[in-house]
Amino acid sequence: MRYYLYVSGAKLDMLYEQIPPKLLRRLAVEAKVDLKLVSVSVQSPRADTSTYDRQDIVEAYLEREFDVSWMSEPSAWFRGDLGLRVAGYGEPNSPTLMTGRDGDTVVALIGSSHHLIGYQAAADMHRVGFSGLPSIFRLLQEIPPEWERQFDVRWRGRMPDRESVTHDVLRCAEALTVPPMYCEFLARRLLTGTATGADGRELTVVVGTPLYVAMSDRTPEDGEV
Repeated sequence: MRYYLYVSGAKLDMLYEQIPPKLLRRLAVEAKVDLKLVSVSVQSPRADTSTYDRQDIVEAYLEREFDVSWMSEPSAWFRGDLGLRVAGYGEPNSPTLMTGRDGDTVVALIGSSHHLIGYQAAADMHRVGFSGLPSIFRLLQEIPPEWERQFDVRWRGRMPDRESVTHDVLRCAEALTVPPMYCEFLARRLLTGTATGADGRELTVVVGTPLYVAMSDRTPEDGEV
């Protein structure tokens, strides 16, 4: 049982609808999800399942069909478990940034605030997605004013480029001061590069967009903050 902080309904629906019907039933059995509402006579059967049932099935599908790696050597899909500092709570139609460091790996996850549990947008609100590289470029160019109090520097916006974006992501991650929450996550990789940290170490910077983020069983005493 997971205590979710973020679940991307948009990614979940997109991936779930692409699972072949026969494989869907098999994965449902493996994940112990009840698909009794699926009719075998329908060409593309889909069950009236809950968000978390679909989450279990999609995760099982990714594990089965893709090389899901660890965050230190990210493939297209990667997992992680580390303290994440989260910026972007409060406004449902804005980006959210979740970032943390483990050794020589810095992870930055970009997503949409309306996927944060408890911050869903109203049904009639036009929802904007923030899960791609253009969104993090735009975010690094101009941090929202309401975010500035969460950083230990006053942010000066500037246009990032392909060569400097990893440096900008690292600069943003190192400046964020909100307390970390230890989390586990599954994410789609958007970009990987290297940059030199404030401590002079060469770091791997991984930019991704999360399918989900959930609280981990780890505590701050188990690792670095």
